[in-house]
Amino acid sequence: MHYFDHNSTTPLAPEVAGVLSAAQQDVYGNPSSTHRAGQLARQSLEESRRTIASTLRVSPTEIVFTSGGTESNNLAILGLLRNLPRPTHAVTLAIEHPSVLEPFRQLQNEGVEVTYAKNAEAVGSALRDDTALVSVIHANNETGALQPIEEIARLVADRRAAGQTIYFHSDGVQAFGKIPVDLTAAGVDLYSLSAHKLFGPKGIGSLFVRKNTPLQRIQFGGRHERERRPGTENVPAAIAFARAAELATVTTGTSIMAMRDRFEAQLLSRLTDIQINAAQGRRLPNTSNILFRGVSAEALVIALDMRQMAVSTGAACSSGSLEPSHVLLAMGLSRDDARSSIRFSFGRYNTAAEITALTEAVVESVQKLRHRNVKEARLAG
Repeated sequence: MHYFDHNSTTPLAPEVAGVLSAAQQDVYGNPSSTHRAGQLARQSLEESRRTIASTLRVSPTEIVFTSGGTESNNLAILGLLRNLPRPTHAVTLAIEHPSVLEPFRQLQNEGVEVTYAKNAEAVGSALRDDTALVSVIHANNETGALQPIEEIARLVADRRAAGQTIYFHSDGVQAFGKIPVDLTAAGVDLYSLSAHKLFGPKGIGSLFVRKNTPLQRIQFGGRHERERRPGTENVPAAIAFARAAELATVTTGTSIMAMRDRFEAQLLSRLTDIQINAAQGRRLPNTSNILFRGVSAEALVIALDMRQMAVSTGAACSSGSLEPSHVLLAMGLSRDDARSSIRFSFGRYNTAAEITALTEAVVESVQKLRHRNVKEARLAG
């Protein structure tokens, strides 16, 4: 199988698999225990925390381990707004991941007003005197579009300097590991991460919580993670997460972007009625979301799978839904065009030969599906 769905999840890097296997065998103690095995686990956990914090240029005390990006987003949004006087107001984007949109919908049921801005440029005009939280995704999971989080952080900082109680969260799950991330420079208060998006294991992530950010836990049953996230920490996964974060800082997206751009150029030269979605702005170097007019995205995914090519129609968290992508609809695509769009997301182990094979498979599959659709339309007429 040739794998081009890295925004959904990534394979475990061999170096990460090695440390994970060793940790599962050797670091089995409960990090809250006082005996030697427990203290070894505690030391390993804190070393992992320091490693991840270092890659993000923040303090280890600002890193909270979670089960992944979804929990991190829920903890950031619910844990902050439920800890502030209400009713209040929040701003987010219509193109956010469901793990951001759904907590906000829950808060609306609890009396919080939420503005769903069309794009990042509309965030400034959406801010009010009672806005307590802004949440803007760093890199979109479907299109790879990068949002200007530094500019939004400055807007929030200016209001805070004027006396407003307001904080900024960013879902960085897709960004970290693909582009450089410096949270001190970015100026965010909360930032979500997930290990399985950067060749680490599933089931482990983290939330950056800037010092003095008023976050309360949303789960109960223990005093772990500085009373922000109860439950025995997954130490082996945290060790593997730290190793994956180390590897992410020494890899570059330049070669991946070159392959992505060559892939898009070849398709544009060989197929008609196609469009690169979100190509006008800054994107992740590994992501290509392409509209193939006249072709069902689901049919194309199946056709490519038959050729041993793994791609997707968009967010894996929304698979099975009959509705077209809310991200593409928010960008202005019609429902038909959104249903004809495919996401290709590349990774560090993809090769130039694989990209060539993918290009041929896409061209041939699109041509066959279009020919079949025309033939069926004639028969129906």
